[in-house]
Amino acid sequence: MNNNEQLFLNELDNKFWKAADKLRSNMDAANYKHVVLGLIFLKYVSDAFEARQKELIKLFSEEGNPDNYYAISRNNYSSDEEYASAIQEELEIEDYYTEKNIFWVPKTARWDTLKNTATLPTGTILWQDETGQDIKLRSVSWLIDNALDKIEASNTKLKNILNRISQYQLSNDVLIGLINVFSDANFSNPEYNGEKLQLKSKDILGHVYEYFLGQFALAEGKQGGQYYTPKSIVTLVVEMLQPYKGRVYDPAMGSGGFFVSSDRFIEEHAKDKHYNIAEQKRNISVYGQESNPTTWKLAAMNMAIRGIDFNFGKKNADTLLDDQHPDLRADFVMANPPFNMKEWWNAKLEDDARWQYGTPPQGNANFAWMQHMIHHLAPKGSMALLLANGSMSSNTNNEGEIRRNIIEADLVECMVALPGQLFTNTQIPACIWFLTKDKSGGNGKVNRKGEMLFIDARQIGFMKDRVLRDFSQEDIAKIADTFHSWQEDKDYQDEAGFCFAATLEDIQKNDFVLTPGRYVGTVEQEEDSEPFADKMERLTQQLKEQLEESAKLEAQIKKNLGGLGYAL
Repeated sequence: MNNNEQLFLNELDNKFWKAADKLRSNMDAANYKHVVLGLIFLKYVSDAFEARQKELIKLFSEEGNPDNYYAISRNNYSSDEEYASAIQEELEIEDYYTEKNIFWVPKTARWDTLKNTATLPTGTILWQDETGQDIKLRSVSWLIDNALDKIEASNTKLKNILNRISQYQLSNDVLIGLINVFSDANFSNPEYNGEKLQLKSKDILGHVYEYFLGQFALAEGKQGGQYYTPKSIVTLVVEMLQPYKGRVYDPAMGSGGFFVSSDRFIEEHAKDKHYNIAEQKRNISVYGQESNPTTWKLAAMNMAIRGIDFNFGKKNADTLLDDQHPDLRADFVMANPPFNMKEWWNAKLEDDARWQYGTPPQGNANFAWMQHMIHHLAPKGSMALLLANGSMSSNTNNEGEIRRNIIEADLVECMVALPGQLFTNTQIPACIWFLTKDKSGGNGKVNRKGEMLFIDARQIGFMKDRVLRDFSQEDIAKIADTFHSWQEDKDYQDEAGFCFAATLEDIQKNDFVLTPGRYVGTVEQEEDSEPFADKMERLTQQLKEQLEESAKLEAQIKKNLGGLGYAL
């Protein structure tokens, strides 16, 4: 995005969040998110539907082009009114929308219907049903739920996905306020600082949806973090793995952040290579699983807003106990599962085929997740897994033996140590494991069998507020470019304190501990050329001057307070 597009989205984020949060009153963020995200979803599907209608109107009216099979000839109608009526009738044919992967939105579920009828008095007759019975306005929450019902009934992909809002008992005024918030923006042809932006409605609303997910994660604290992985971490993983073709799988998908970022990566890859974006997107398929039913729905809505086709299994389910994709062999696997999960074991897992490198300890699921992901990798597949730092060095309860077996199988490609304070829901230090089934090279990569890259990124990033740390685009590029330079043997060099290319022998010498700090070393410190005596004298004089200045300021404060009638 250019600067104006980014500024436009930032202002839109802040405006929407402040307006929506002001309406929240005493409602928990955990419940309020379903109302807000449901309305964003309705706005998106309606905007996408309306954009397709405008395309169709143009196509219906174009005559003389033999390749335009959409055209409706004016000559076939006796009057302009009859011709216009025919076009309107044609616009209500569902196939015109589904052929473009656009959700069919019945008239009573369209955004204009919500906006125009929400403010009518309760009891107003809105329309007639299929039997000719009058349908009256009961409440705004009923109106919204009716729209969600109609969209679900017309789109089997969304069955049992959309969350109804009547249960939250919000007043009509609050819901009308929210409808106005999301109506009060130009999603179709946005401008900023006099520049016409290239952002489409899907891009804007998808961005807003993701922003609200992040804000709700912050508002909910630890609980909210279960469905939200920081955007910069997701982007880093995707930039390093580069999943632009094949099957992508996330066994602990949360709200689907890895898939959204992969979709963006594919678009950028297609632009860089001058490929057709739509064709590139058809080259990838998305598979996910999530145990939390609420989060499973959020992820499906997130995919729907992005226009990403997905397979999230028949239901929400525990990945380790009820694998929804048992036969899947994915080209790319990415996940941020719960760290150090204790309550996961079941007796039926005792001889599971996934435990190829050793049975994971019953009190910690870290290596269960890792082996589940390895099990689902295709023969040339690659994966990235976020885990607690303990996974790199722990030798308790068989973990050290499992790690050793995975290393000796030559599956580990790269280890990245992350800085603290990146996550909203935990302060546990984390790392990223990058594993691959094939280090033999090809597709621009060199043979890296028996080798591994260590990256220590603990000193990288910036504090975006008093609590949370983040990565800039430059930070992400530095880490990803280092990884790719090593993979492709292009100008890669070890850098003290940051990266080191190790051999299996190096790792054996370190007892199969994979903590990057053991390998990258430390940055050489510049020698202090100032003699100790001179430095001590200078610092003593500096302290004396600062104490004198402090005393002057304190005296001035007392004098000012005395003038206001306060005695110290």
